[in-house]
Amino acid sequence: MKIFNLIFCVLFVLFAALQYNDPDPYIWMPIYLYSAALCYQAAQKKFYLKAYLVGIVVYAAYAIYLFFDKTGVLDWVREHNSESMVQTMKAGKPWIEESREFFGLMILIVVIGINWAYMKRVGRKK
Repeated sequence: MKIFNLIFCVLFVLFAALQYNDPDPYIWMPIYLYSAALCYQAAQKKFYLKAYLVGIVVYAAYAIYLFFDKTGVLDWVREHNSESMVQTMKAGKPWIEESREFFGLMILIVVIGINWAYMKRVGRKK
């Protein structure tokens, strides 16, 4: 788990750094840095149940919003036939940008969820 968390800590810091030219870096930099901090703490064998739950709940709520937003994931699938998200990294189409953000949140939820599940499993053995 230490290597898993160190890899994702570095990735999330890099993702946060790449947000400087995003239309809303003030939202995404803290989101990625929060997860990076949780992964760093987990690599140090420090697990905080409430911090994981806060992250999962906030990320899931934002993901649900992005999924159902008028230019969100549903719009991308229904109206734009799941157009490629990797044609260009420029955020020219709102349905592409919001779909990317949605899948970014899914990655964060999965990583934090894995740490939460690991902590629950290891915590019961102590």
